Amino acid sequence: MRLFKCQACGQIVHFENTLCEKCGHALAYLPAAMTMSAIEPHQGDAPGGDAPGGVVTESNVWKALAAPDGLYRLCDNFQHGSCNWLIEAEAPETLCLCCRHNRTIPDIGLEENAEAWRRIEAAKHRLFYSLLRLKLPLATKLEQADTGLAFDFLADIAEHGAKVTTGHDNGLITIALEEADDAAREKSRVTMHEPYRTLLGHFRHEIGHYFWDRLVRDGGALEACRAVFGDDTLDYGQALQRHYEQGAPPDWPAHFVTAYATMHPWEDFAETWAHYLHLVDTLETAAAFGLRTRPRVAEGDELDASVDFDPYRTQPFDRLVESWMPLTIALNSLNRSMGQADLYPFVLSTPALDKLAFVHRLVHPAAPR
Repeated sequence: MRLFKCQACGQIVHFENTLCEKCGHALAYLPAAMTMSAIEPHQGDAPGGDAPGGVVTESNVWKALAAPDGLYRLCDNFQHGSCNWLIEAEAPETLCLCCRHNRTIPDIGLEENAEAWRRIEAAKHRLFYSLLRLKLPLATKLEQADTGLAFDFLADIAEHGAKVTTGHDNGLITIALEEADDAAREKSRVTMHEPYRTLLGHFRHEIGHYFWDRLVRDGGALEACRAVFGDDTLDYGQALQRHYEQGAPPDWPAHFVTAYATMHPWEDFAETWAHYLHLVDTLETAAAFGLRTRPRVAEGDELDASVDFDPYRTQPFDRLVESWMPLTIALNSLNRSMGQADLYPFVLSTPALDKLAFVHRLVHPAAPR
């Protein structure tokens, strides 16, 4: 993710911030400019008083210092502490382009649900940052019933013993509210022998299924995808049962990015898609901070890397990998110095890199091979 600064005082601010601690300015994210902006209440006539989305009054109209020629409103979910994105003041919508994809949210009258939902939204907004940077199609289900995207965030129903399963079904992504509980999520990670399990990781994986539908199946890339990931017509139910009964084959690291990717070509694609988003967003953050690796004890330059390019723009895939490998070694080493698990606990084999390159070309059709 990019590095953001408060336009009023130059203080570094983060994507989730709503207040600059240095100068006291309110902060919000401006999707059109893809930047965090200091905002100030608008002092004057407010436009769009008869807008379909509701009356726009001076009290909810803001000037963004990052785009001083426009006027904006905060997303309605700002009042719940779950969103800090802006909408153009004259727009008919009351929710930002991220929040309007929500179909179901939990009962936020219960504080534990409200807190879990805020954590889920923080991860979803980071996902949408990447999707917008990649200029991927993001129609809602209301806009396109057959091909649009929507989210359900659901809590288990204890009295009925009903467990919510995180997953994707024809553009509807369901996230179990329990995944926002750090202890419960870590227990699931250990039980399922996973090296990595995060809310953001769930979002990046499930959105991979959605874009398999949009970019592979509907985008004319089905045969090319099968040549890399295998035959997706294999029975998914049988593959799922076999995976949980027998586990991944012993040699999976030589062919797949994760053990779960071995279950079915659909899961292989979704896992690879998630890793591609891990890669480009982390590289962008490294570039924003001017990070480079140049180990003093290493002979040769195989561990030397500097991220001096925008990984979200069209690049040769090899350029991303050449920076990614040394960066993950450095980041993992830093984590170990703090007694933490590896930040990126994966090893990318040549077949796994070929799959990542396929995703890269799918997202950037003009990228050189």
